[in-house]
Amino acid sequence: MALLSPCYWPEVRRGSERFARELADGLIARGHRPRLITSHPGRPSVRVEEGLPVTRVWRPPGNRLRRRMYEDHLTHLPFSYAALRAGDDELAHALYPTDALAAGRWGRKTGRPVVFSLMGIPHRRALADRRGRMAIFERAIAEASALVVLTEAAAAACRRWLGADARVIAPGVNLDRFSPGRARSRTPTIVCAAAIERPRKRVGLLIEAFGLVRGERPDARLVLNRPADPAARTPGPGIVYANLDDRDALVEAYRTAWVSALPSLDEAFGLVLAEALACGTPCVGSNLGGIPEVVDRPSIGRLFDGDEPAAVAAALLGALELAEDPATGAACRARAGDFSSDLCTERYIALYRELL
Repeated sequence: MALLSPCYWPEVRRGSERFARELADGLIARGHRPRLITSHPGRPSVRVEEGLPVTRVWRPPGNRLRRRMYEDHLTHLPFSYAALRAGDDELAHALYPTDALAAGRWGRKTGRPVVFSLMGIPHRRALADRRGRMAIFERAIAEASALVVLTEAAAAACRRWLGADARVIAPGVNLDRFSPGRARSRTPTIVCAAAIERPRKRVGLLIEAFGLVRGERPDARLVLNRPADPAARTPGPGIVYANLDDRDALVEAYRTAWVSALPSLDEAFGLVLAEALACGTPCVGSNLGGIPEVVDRPSIGRLFDGDEPAAVAAALLGALELAEDPATGAACRARAGDFSSDLCTERYIALYRELL
């Protein structure tokens, strides 16, 4: 099978890219032959990276399209389609709506099945935010043999805004890589691995709430993902930045933190929360989207409503207290077992076999 994603490591190391890697590793371990078709600004290349053949096609500049409010990740599609046609895959699996267009055309030409994994939650505001976005989603879904989403919340949004039924397969967490380690930091530490540059992640709200937390816990620390642009950093007492796009650094941050926080709006799943749970770390997230399906019990974290810093701070303080309970680590780890990479891989293999 061919996996299609517009970006990949080392250029981008976020949820969808980690999902692609984990799924590919699971497929390889079971004797299947996945390959990844992605894009980058440089010269085309084909190489095997940790056992996975990765084809990087050229991504022409898209600044003019972006200025005119067209969808991102359009310029590489002719080259991804050509790379797909050049192979002999039994199935194509797209992880982004625009890549699903290339996969859908390939499916029409070859008569072979196409899976479209929608990694976010569709809603009216986002679908109208870019020129042609609604048409892209409609065509991608129409030409896919199966539409897959990450949570029941995402499936409900697909029915409401797109009129489409979707299967639910939660993304996988590598429980061997993300595992409890040495003792927690001596100081109360909150980690947030979200990208600061993306407004939907609401890291600014978390920073405001952290200021209130420091009123109760003066020694508390907040570890944020280091942005590429130094100007995007918000200085403040107790706030530090780390390269959380690096997997080893991310695991270490989860293991030593007391709490992992994700205050996002419209989060389809919240993979960073599931990864933190696998390290035995309780979580804080907004009571929106798919996050309540991950942090689904008070023994593993706290949820907050609204967008007031005081509500976020209360959830953070509650989770810090939870982290001091000796039973919390085991409860978090047990919940993460429901999202193991093995379980995710087996569900996708079952889907592939059904379609084939």
